[in-house]
Amino acid sequence: MDVFVGIDVSKAILDISVSPTGETWSVANSTEGMLQLVRRLTELAPVLIVLEATGGLERRAVAALAGAALPVVAVNPRQVRDFAKATGQLAKTDAIDAAVLALFADKIRPPLRPLRDAEAQELEALVVRRRQVIDMITAEKNRLSAAPPSKRVRTAIGKTIKWLQKQLEEIDSDLDDAVKGSPAWREKDDLLRSVPGVGKVLARTLISLAPELGSLSRNRMAALIGVAPLNRDSGTHRGRRFVWGGRAQVRSVLYMAALTAARFNPAIRLFYARLVAAGKPRKVVLVACMRKLLSILNAVLRTKSPWTQELPA
Repeated sequence: MDVFVGIDVSKAILDISVSPTGETWSVANSTEGMLQLVRRLTELAPVLIVLEATGGLERRAVAALAGAALPVVAVNPRQVRDFAKATGQLAKTDAIDAAVLALFADKIRPPLRPLRDAEAQELEALVVRRRQVIDMITAEKNRLSAAPPSKRVRTAIGKTIKWLQKQLEEIDSDLDDAVKGSPAWREKDDLLRSVPGVGKVLARTLISLAPELGSLSRNRMAALIGVAPLNRDSGTHRGRRFVWGGRAQVRSVLYMAALTAARFNPAIRLFYARLVAAGKPRKVVLVACMRKLLSILNAVLRTKSPWTQELPA
């Protein structure tokens, strides 16, 4: 009998459910709990183990299970919640979520993905932390621009901004060292930055948060990032296309790069001007430029050739 396991992860507890037997139990989200979990699941020999990606809380469990050569995959929580609603399961508890995950594993069978090595995880953590520091600097500058009446408060905010800017410089230095220390990353960085409008921020964001770039088709890559136009049609009605989902952190950086490319990249500039002349709204045009830029970058890494204006996307 094929066995499928769902694990609902919280900060303190892991709730486990087995399909189709309905067996359930819980362990602590700790080192000892991981040992118990691995031991018991090794005895069960499941076909697939599914967890939700819950902001990093699942990483210890995924690493422990993968280290024991167990088939484990972390999936998008939205997909699981939509699956639960489709089955008529509207209630939500940790035990119910674990059972839904086990059923999701059985019926949907999401494909296993190779785990990223320690260096790739370190680069991703640095890129994410850089985004967090920038957000904190922006928040502090907004507070300062509100002109608080207290001089002490203004001084404190200024000191905080200086400290955060120093942190940003240190993170940028660490990112430089990480990319330069890896021949593969250095090659990707050079290829991506050969495209006008692409700087080191976008290049390193793509290397760390979109490692699939260059290995997928342009359409699948656009859908993965969230810049593919989605249909909204029903019967004779033809709705407006829109973008939705995808990797928001990559998309936000890609948006800023598209603004630059629309001015300084010859191919993107002509593409932008042609769509504007056709009467397209400028926001729609920018999203189209984001997709075209992503297609160019995908082609650059796929062919391992620096960008030229004639390179097909």
